[in-house]
Amino acid sequence: MDVKGKIVLVLVNDPGFNAHDSTLFKGKTMTYYGRWTYKFEEAGRQGAKGCLIVHNTEAAAYPFTVVQNNWNSSQLRLDNRGKKEELCDVIGWVSGPAAKKLLEAAETDTTLFAKADQKGFKGQSLGLKLSTSMKVSTEYNKSYNVIGKITGSKHADETIVYTAHWDHLGIGKPDETGDSIYNGALDNASATSGLLELARGFKSLKTKPERTIVFLSVTAEEQGLWGSAYYAQNPVYPVNKTVANINMDGLNWFGKTKDIVVVGKGQNELEDYLKEEAAKVNREISFELHPEAGSYYRSDHFNFAKVGVPALYTSSGTDIDGKDKEYGKHLKENYTSKNYHRPSDEYDPQVWKLDGAIADLQLLFQVGKRLAFEDKWPGWKENSEFKAIREKSLQ
Repeated sequence: MDVKGKIVLVLVNDPGFNAHDSTLFKGKTMTYYGRWTYKFEEAGRQGAKGCLIVHNTEAAAYPFTVVQNNWNSSQLRLDNRGKKEELCDVIGWVSGPAAKKLLEAAETDTTLFAKADQKGFKGQSLGLKLSTSMKVSTEYNKSYNVIGKITGSKHADETIVYTAHWDHLGIGKPDETGDSIYNGALDNASATSGLLELARGFKSLKTKPERTIVFLSVTAEEQGLWGSAYYAQNPVYPVNKTVANINMDGLNWFGKTKDIVVVGKGQNELEDYLKEEAAKVNREISFELHPEAGSYYRSDHFNFAKVGVPALYTSSGTDIDGKDKEYGKHLKENYTSKNYHRPSDEYDPQVWKLDGAIADLQLLFQVGKRLAFEDKWPGWKENSEFKAIREKSLQ
């Protein structure tokens, strides 16, 4: 379609999810093309004046309040002065009811959305015009990634990078209690603390790691993974000498679990490394409850994957010792609906059981330790969209 100078209205996620059709894209599992960030980027590349995404809680994997909290404040971007970057003038989200009103104004209805999920569908003009104005002020500033390393004894030029993001949302829209401070205790102070513990662990080894271990705490994750994007575009350590990335975004506060969740099933061999290390301590790996959420494209490891570095991203297991699996699922879903990106993401010593976090960190430590001493490099699996990028970077 020619959308130059127009406003495009798009649905969140992929057609396969909405249509319950496993033959479209990856079916229920979100691809990068279903991510809202990609949709805004592609609309800009196609010359659209603006892009509005229709929110759907199931397809987005979070309620509309999360969108409101994130978009009711200043938005960050990397400094693009001197670079050619095609962007829309206006981007944003509309709720399902608001989208319905738009369709009614165009003398149609939501059956159009159902048609959009079928093969062969082509977009159509709603015959509507949108007029808006904004007062925009731009401030150029700096926020910092924080980096540390333990230099390898044998292959100092080869690196294993552990990541966690240190930012959250700051002060924003008050919640129903009047609290406006978005603490981010789980997301992501917990993993930032874990990064320090991993550094202490590697520093305490009697035999120094043969490869360099890098500890990277990145900024501006919450508004677009900008800190890790900057690092990937301006790497301190060459991408083609970066063996792997291990990323943490919220540690386990449920207590010890029999499993640890791999986000992004079947992407690369680091999944197999983790499975083997888990088996040594009578644990197992499981996979994300909601692959439709596209979580593999929603944290800092993704920017490493985009430049070809095999990246492992894990989250808390749900098979909690002494509880049934439904209990763990309930805790995860309750956090997403009530605490995720809200002021209530606070540390509660009466509720948080951090022995589970320590157990998970021990596994991630063992994976990194193995990478630090073995001769081979982990690779992407055959069906991964990132395999070709890695192969090209190593030529």
